[in-house]
Amino acid sequence: MANRKVVLKLGDDVSTDIIYPGRFMATVLPAETPQFAFADNAEFNGKLKAKAVPAGSVIAAGDNFGCGSSREQAASCLKGHELVIVARHFGRIFLQNAINIGLNMVICPEIEAEEGDELEISAEKVVNQTSGKSFKAAPLPKARQAIIDAGGLIPYTRELLMSQKT
Repeated sequence: MANRKVVLKLGDDVSTDIIYPGRFMATVLPAETPQFAFADNAEFNGKLKAKAVPAGSVIAAGDNFGCGSSREQAASCLKGHELVIVARHFGRIFLQNAINIGLNMVICPEIEAEEGDELEISAEKVVNQTSGKSFKAAPLPKARQAIIDAGGLIPYTRELLMSQKT
């Protein structure tokens, strides 16, 4: 994977309400949810809306990213911007929602990164090119990673069904 820049650093217990505020829950289409990503962080939301955040940029977070509720819009709004989430740990329901839609995530229990840092990400480790430190990644089970690699559960299932026809 190429080097990726950290565009937002967050701490622990980032709830789905921070990622995708509840007042926008009436909007459920994945093509429409990205406009509300981090809506209460006007500066970052503005950058996302202005397309000033390149696809593949990283959000670095602590423990329990995506805690709080089962709203899948929290994952789809991030996927819509093609962000990569590197966190020490993900909330259980958010993790499964993110896998289902193919959001690129890395579990890295010891990650240390600041906004502006350049990260080199592989399946085994995350190297902070800015600080020179390396951190072991905790790979997802192969079946879950295969779903992400396919772009989500629907494309994965489609591929699986099509391969069985031959």
